[in-house]
Amino acid sequence: MAKKSDDKANALDYIEHIFTDFIELAGDRISGEDGALVGGIARINSMPVTVLAQIMGRNMEENIKVNFSMMRPAGYRKVIRHLKQAEKFNRPVVCFVDTIGADPGEQAEREGQASAIAGTIMEMLTIRVPIFSILIGNGFSGGALALCVSNKIAMLERAHFGVISPRGGANILWKDSSRYEEAAQKLRMSAKELFRCHVIDKIIKERELEGTANSIKRYIVSQIFHYESLPKEEIIDARRQKFTKLGSKYLYNMN
Repeated sequence: MAKKSDDKANALDYIEHIFTDFIELAGDRISGEDGALVGGIARINSMPVTVLAQIMGRNMEENIKVNFSMMRPAGYRKVIRHLKQAEKFNRPVVCFVDTIGADPGEQAEREGQASAIAGTIMEMLTIRVPIFSILIGNGFSGGALALCVSNKIAMLERAHFGVISPRGGANILWKDSSRYEEAAQKLRMSAKELFRCHVIDKIIKERELEGTANSIKRYIVSQIFHYESLPKEEIIDARRQKFTKLGSKYLYNMN
Protein backbone atom coordinates (compact mmCIF):
# COMPACT_ATOMS: atom_id res chain seq x y z
CA MET A 1 0.00 0.00 0.00
CA ALA A 2 1.41 3.39 -1.01
CA LYS A 3 2.17 5.90 1.70
CA LYS A 4 0.09 9.04 1.96
CA SER A 5 1.77 12.14 0.56
CA ASP A 6 2.12 13.61 4.06
CA ASP A 7 3.96 10.55 5.42
CA LYS A 8 7.70 11.15 5.11
CA ALA A 9 9.39 8.17 3.51
CA ASN A 10 12.84 7.11 4.61
CA ALA A 11 15.59 5.30 2.74
CA LEU A 12 14.23 1.84 3.56
CA ASP A 13 10.96 2.73 1.83
CA TYR A 14 12.80 3.78 -1.32
CA ILE A 15 14.97 0.67 -1.30
CA GLU A 16 11.85 -1.48 -1.12
CA HIS A 17 10.21 0.30 -4.08
CA ILE A 18 13.24 0.79 -6.33
CA PHE A 19 15.34 -2.38 -6.00
CA THR A 20 14.81 -6.12 -6.05
CA ASP A 21 16.74 -8.88 -4.28
CA PHE A 22 18.20 -6.51 -1.69
CA ILE A 23 20.58 -8.29 0.69
CA GLU A 24 21.89 -6.33 3.66
CA LEU A 25 25.53 -6.85 4.63
CA ALA A 26 26.00 -5.51 8.15
CA GLY A 27 29.08 -4.56 10.14
CA ASP A 28 32.40 -2.91 9.40
CA ARG A 29 34.44 -6.10 10.07
CA ILE A 30 36.45 -4.17 12.67
CA SER A 31 34.39 -2.99 15.63
CA GLY A 32 30.72 -3.66 14.96
CA GLU A 33 27.50 -2.46 13.40
CA ASP A 34 26.07 1.05 12.97
CA GLY A 35 22.30 1.10 12.52
CA ALA A 36 22.34 4.65 11.13
CA LEU A 37 23.54 3.22 7.81
CA VAL A 38 22.20 0.25 5.88
CA GLY A 39 24.43 -1.24 3.19
CA GLY A 40 24.00 -4.13 0.84
CA ILE A 41 23.68 -5.41 -2.71
CA ALA A 42 20.58 -5.37 -4.89
CA ARG A 43 19.32 -5.31 -8.45
CA ILE A 44 17.74 -2.49 -10.40
CA ASN A 45 16.25 -3.62 -13.71
CA SER A 46 18.29 -6.83 -13.26
CA MET A 47 21.54 -4.81 -12.96
CA PRO A 48 23.58 -5.44 -9.77
CA VAL A 49 24.35 -2.40 -7.62
CA THR A 50 25.69 -1.58 -4.19
CA VAL A 51 23.25 0.40 -2.04
CA LEU A 52 24.27 2.61 0.89
CA ALA A 53 21.48 4.33 2.82
CA GLN A 54 21.43 6.61 5.84
CA ILE A 55 18.36 5.88 7.94
CA MET A 56 16.09 8.48 9.54
CA GLY A 57 13.59 7.00 11.99
CA ARG A 58 9.84 7.60 11.58
CA ASN A 59 9.22 7.85 15.32
CA MET A 60 11.14 8.23 18.56
CA GLU A 61 11.70 4.50 19.02
CA GLU A 62 13.17 4.13 15.53
CA ASN A 63 15.27 7.28 15.91
CA ILE A 64 16.81 6.01 19.13
CA LYS A 65 17.62 2.73 17.40
CA VAL A 66 19.41 4.48 14.51
CA ASN A 67 20.97 7.23 16.67
CA PHE A 68 18.80 9.89 15.00
CA SER A 69 20.56 9.17 11.66
CA MET A 70 23.95 10.22 13.09
CA MET A 71 26.59 7.78 11.88
CA ARG A 72 29.46 6.67 14.09
CA PRO A 73 32.96 5.65 12.91
CA ALA A 74 31.81 2.05 12.41
CA GLY A 75 29.24 3.34 9.90
CA TYR A 76 31.85 5.14 7.81
CA ARG A 77 34.12 2.11 7.92
CA LYS A 78 31.14 0.06 6.73
CA VAL A 79 30.80 2.45 3.80
CA ILE A 80 34.47 1.91 2.91
CA ARG A 81 34.01 -1.86 3.13
CA HIS A 82 31.07 -1.71 0.69
CA LEU A 83 32.91 0.63 -1.68
CA LYS A 84 35.86 -1.73 -1.94
CA GLN A 85 33.54 -4.66 -2.56
CA ALA A 86 31.65 -2.69 -5.24
CA GLU A 87 34.91 -1.92 -7.01
CA LYS A 88 36.02 -5.56 -6.83
CA PHE A 89 32.80 -6.78 -8.48
CA ASN A 90 32.35 -3.74 -10.76
CA ARG A 91 29.01 -2.63 -9.29
CA PRO A 92 27.77 0.98 -9.46
CA VAL A 93 27.10 2.54 -6.05
CA VAL A 94 23.85 4.27 -5.09
CA CYS A 95 23.81 6.38 -1.90
CA PHE A 96 20.67 7.61 -0.18
CA VAL A 97 21.58 10.59 1.99
CA ASP A 98 19.40 11.57 4.94
CA THR A 99 21.15 12.72 8.11
CA ILE A 100 21.30 15.63 10.52
CA GLY A 101 25.06 15.07 10.72
CA ALA A 102 27.71 12.71 12.03
CA ASP A 103 27.61 11.66 15.68
CA PRO A 104 29.27 14.53 17.62
CA GLY A 105 29.61 12.60 20.89
CA GLU A 106 32.76 12.02 22.88
CA GLN A 107 32.73 8.27 22.26
CA ALA A 108 32.59 8.78 18.48
CA GLU A 109 35.53 11.16 18.71
CA ARG A 110 37.48 8.66 20.78
CA GLU A 111 36.84 6.02 18.10
CA GLY A 112 38.23 8.26 15.36
CA GLN A 113 35.19 10.01 13.88
CA ALA A 114 37.13 12.64 11.92
CA SER A 115 39.55 10.16 10.37
CA ALA A 116 36.67 7.79 9.52
CA ILE A 117 34.85 10.55 7.63
CA ALA A 118 38.06 11.65 5.90
CA GLY A 119 38.84 8.07 4.91
CA THR A 120 35.36 7.67 3.44
CA ILE A 121 35.71 10.85 1.38
CA MET A 122 39.08 9.69 0.07
CA GLU A 123 37.66 6.30 -0.86
CA MET A 124 34.70 7.94 -2.60
CA LEU A 125 37.11 10.05 -4.66
CA THR A 126 39.21 7.12 -5.84
CA ILE A 127 36.82 4.20 -6.31
CA ARG A 128 36.81 2.99 -9.93
CA VAL A 129 33.05 2.57 -10.37
CA PRO A 130 30.38 5.27 -10.77
CA ILE A 131 28.69 6.65 -7.65
CA PHE A 132 25.26 8.31 -7.58
CA SER A 133 23.95 10.13 -4.51
CA ILE A 134 20.28 10.92 -3.85
CA LEU A 135 19.43 13.43 -1.11
CA ILE A 136 16.01 12.42 0.19
CA GLY A 137 15.63 14.53 3.34
CA ASN A 138 18.21 16.24 5.56
CA GLY A 139 21.78 16.36 4.34
CA PHE A 140 23.87 18.23 6.85
CA SER A 141 27.54 18.52 7.80
CA GLY A 142 30.30 16.02 7.11
CA GLY A 143 27.87 13.25 7.88
CA ALA A 144 26.14 13.94 4.57
CA LEU A 145 29.16 15.14 2.60
CA ALA A 146 30.92 11.81 3.08
CA LEU A 147 28.23 10.10 0.99
CA CYS A 148 27.96 12.86 -1.62
CA VAL A 149 31.44 12.68 -3.18
CA SER A 150 29.87 11.12 -6.25
CA ASN A 151 29.69 11.42 -10.00
CA LYS A 152 26.14 12.75 -9.87
CA ILE A 153 24.07 14.23 -7.04
CA ALA A 154 20.28 14.32 -7.26
CA MET A 155 17.99 15.88 -4.69
CA LEU A 156 14.31 15.64 -3.88
CA GLU A 157 12.70 19.05 -4.27
CA ARG A 158 11.95 19.44 -0.53
CA ALA A 159 15.27 18.06 0.73
CA HIS A 160 18.06 20.21 2.19
CA PHE A 161 21.84 20.02 1.87
CA GLY A 162 24.32 22.15 3.77
CA VAL A 163 27.45 22.37 5.89
CA ILE A 164 25.37 22.62 9.07
CA SER A 165 21.75 22.36 10.15
CA PRO A 166 19.73 25.63 10.13
CA ARG A 167 19.44 25.65 13.92
CA GLY A 168 23.15 24.97 14.30
CA GLY A 169 23.94 27.75 11.83
CA ALA A 170 21.68 30.19 13.68
CA ASN A 171 23.41 29.36 16.95
CA ILE A 172 26.81 30.09 15.41
CA LEU A 173 25.78 33.24 13.56
CA TRP A 174 23.51 34.91 16.12
CA LYS A 175 23.54 32.71 19.25
CA ASP A 176 19.82 32.30 18.65
CA SER A 177 18.49 29.00 17.27
CA SER A 178 15.02 30.51 16.80
CA ARG A 179 16.39 32.31 13.70
CA TYR A 180 16.80 28.98 11.89
CA GLU A 181 14.62 30.02 8.94
CA GLU A 182 16.85 33.05 8.32
CA ALA A 183 19.93 30.85 8.61
CA ALA A 184 18.50 28.37 6.11
CA GLN A 185 18.03 31.18 3.57
CA LYS A 186 21.57 32.46 4.04
CA LEU A 187 23.04 28.96 3.80
CA ARG A 188 21.22 28.41 0.46
CA MET A 189 20.48 24.77 1.19
CA SER A 190 17.34 24.31 -0.89
CA ALA A 191 17.33 22.13 -3.99
CA LYS A 192 16.54 25.10 -6.24
CA GLU A 193 19.45 27.18 -4.91
CA LEU A 194 21.92 24.31 -5.03
CA PHE A 195 20.94 23.38 -8.58
CA ARG A 196 21.42 26.99 -9.68
CA CYS A 197 24.88 26.99 -8.09
CA HIS A 198 25.82 23.65 -9.74
CA VAL A 199 26.24 21.87 -6.41
CA ILE A 200 23.64 19.26 -7.41
CA ASP A 201 22.87 17.88 -10.86
CA LYS A 202 19.17 17.03 -10.72
CA ILE A 203 16.02 17.99 -8.82
CA ILE A 204 13.51 15.15 -8.51
CA LYS A 205 9.86 16.12 -8.03
CA GLU A 206 8.23 14.68 -4.90
CA ARG A 207 4.85 12.99 -5.14
CA GLU A 208 3.46 10.01 -3.26
CA LEU A 209 6.03 7.37 -2.34
CA GLU A 210 5.54 5.17 -5.39
CA GLY A 211 5.68 8.09 -7.82
CA THR A 212 8.79 9.57 -6.22
CA ALA A 213 10.45 6.14 -6.11
CA ASN A 214 9.74 5.61 -9.80
CA SER A 215 11.31 8.98 -10.64
CA ILE A 216 14.41 8.12 -8.60
CA LYS A 217 14.60 4.71 -10.27
CA ARG A 218 14.44 6.18 -13.78
CA TYR A 219 17.18 8.64 -12.87
CA ILE A 220 19.48 5.96 -11.45
CA VAL A 221 18.98 3.66 -14.44
CA SER A 222 19.69 6.47 -16.90
CA GLN A 223 22.93 7.32 -15.10
CA ILE A 224 24.06 3.69 -14.96
CA PHE A 225 23.54 3.38 -18.72
CA HIS A 226 25.47 6.61 -19.30
CA TYR A 227 28.49 5.55 -17.25
CA GLU A 228 28.67 1.85 -18.06
CA SER A 229 30.58 2.40 -21.32
CA LEU A 230 33.07 4.92 -19.89
CA PRO A 231 36.66 3.89 -19.06
CA LYS A 232 37.41 3.58 -15.35
CA GLU A 233 39.92 6.43 -15.36
CA GLU A 234 37.39 8.71 -17.03
CA ILE A 235 34.83 7.93 -14.32
CA ILE A 236 37.33 8.84 -11.60
CA ASP A 237 38.54 11.95 -13.43
CA ALA A 238 34.99 13.21 -13.97
CA ARG A 239 34.30 12.88 -10.24
CA ARG A 240 37.48 14.71 -9.28
CA GLN A 241 36.90 17.47 -11.82
CA LYS A 242 33.35 17.92 -10.52
CA PHE A 243 34.59 18.81 -7.05
CA THR A 244 37.68 20.68 -8.22
CA LYS A 245 35.48 23.11 -10.14
CA LEU A 246 32.68 23.23 -7.60
CA GLY A 247 33.98 26.14 -5.52
CA SER A 248 34.44 28.54 -8.42
CA LYS A 249 31.05 27.65 -9.93
CA TYR A 250 29.32 28.11 -6.58
CA LEU A 251 30.86 31.52 -5.90
CA TYR A 252 30.12 32.70 -9.44
CA ASN A 253 26.46 31.72 -9.22
CA MET A 254 25.96 33.24 -5.77
CA ASN A 255 26.36 36.71 -7.25
